[in-house]
Amino acid sequence: MKKFNVEYMNQGQKKVVTFTAQTKAGAVELARQRNIGKIVKTSEVQTKFDFNAYVSNFKPSKMFAPKLKLPDLIASIAQLSVMAGAGISIHDSVREVANSTQNKRLKEIFTKCYEDLNSGLSLSLSLEVYRKELGDIVLAMIKLGESTGNLGDSLKKLASMLQELYDNNLKFKKAMRYPQVVVTAIAIAFTILMLYVVPKFKEIFEQLGANLPLATRALLFIESALRNYGLYMLLALVVIIIGGKKMYVNNRHFKDQVDKYVLKIYLIGKVVRYASMSRFNLIFTELVRSGIPIADALDTSLRTITNTTMKARLNATKIAISRGMSLTEAFKETNLYENMLIQMIKAGEASGQLDAMLEKVTDYYKERFNTIIDNMSSYIEPILMLFIAAMVLFLALGIFLPMWDLGSAARA
Repeated sequence: MKKFNVEYMNQGQKKVVTFTAQTKAGAVELARQRNIGKIVKTSEVQTKFDFNAYVSNFKPSKMFAPKLKLPDLIASIAQLSVMAGAGISIHDSVREVANSTQNKRLKEIFTKCYEDLNSGLSLSLSLEVYRKELGDIVLAMIKLGESTGNLGDSLKKLASMLQELYDNNLKFKKAMRYPQVVVTAIAIAFTILMLYVVPKFKEIFEQLGANLPLATRALLFIESALRNYGLYMLLALVVIIIGGKKMYVNNRHFKDQVDKYVLKIYLIGKVVRYASMSRFNLIFTELVRSGIPIADALDTSLRTITNTTMKARLNATKIAISRGMSLTEAFKETNLYENMLIQMIKAGEASGQLDAMLEKVTDYYKERFNTIIDNMSSYIEPILMLFIAAMVLFLALGIFLPMWDLGSAARA
């Protein structure tokens, strides 16, 4: 649960009230239920990471609690869509999914959902408490299906959207596996050389008592550091990684700086940008095509963007549209869409075929993402080869330079 400050106007005065909810939309809904007045702005309250509170609230049982896996969720939604499309009641469909799924967490969710349906709640309201696990897209599409009376088609589209997002995530992980294996192998090989090979030459250098070149002294320094402080260095690395992840999750300023820097990194920045734009436009297009208002579609699609820099730019479109600006102009101001894509969106708005043009924009970003992922190895190989060459050169210079110097002195 998070805290949100809701600014509102009451009798001509601006006031602020704080609500506790899982999402910003949940806080807005609570404010509307209390009828506090005209809502002006809602923002999350940024709190510092409290280690003592984290330890006191930590429960080991949570580590072993059943997790909701996306492939199982996709299969369950696809099953629901088939049964709903065949005319089976939603009560029976949910009960059947709860009985057939192998995922323990999904079984718990759908069993509780079946009980809520029997008590008179709708499917969307029953699943609202699981928004954090299921995601905003799932809730939005289910609400759309309920409002239009065509739940089967909405669930079918939802399963297709989630499957595409899952496939893109798998492609990215597969593309990154090769460089991860290579870098790990290089690190292991370098450590073995330092701990078992370099010490042999160190004894020779000490017996000769010659003045050692800079490369050799650097090599011996690294060897000494690894031998004497290797475990402490490894522990420090683990602490830095875990601490960095904690700060990234809990410290908004740190996350903003990291997200901003990531977009500037060679290749990684393009992957993040194309993946985010492909995901955003895919969800936005499907929601617009399904009849959801542009403002609501933007709000839901924005929740799929994890990079705060890109999210801030795209969030500006929602503000611009609320002020009367067209979608084309709003997207243009983000500087995330190429001019060709802006012209396509403009043509779609003018002709009343916005969803068709947005689909072409989605296909464009999907193709760019697939291209960079499919060629990831060819992009990274030159960097890895350069890194390996630099490491080999460093080792060669550090070990053989003193020997060459001694050989030259002996011949003289």
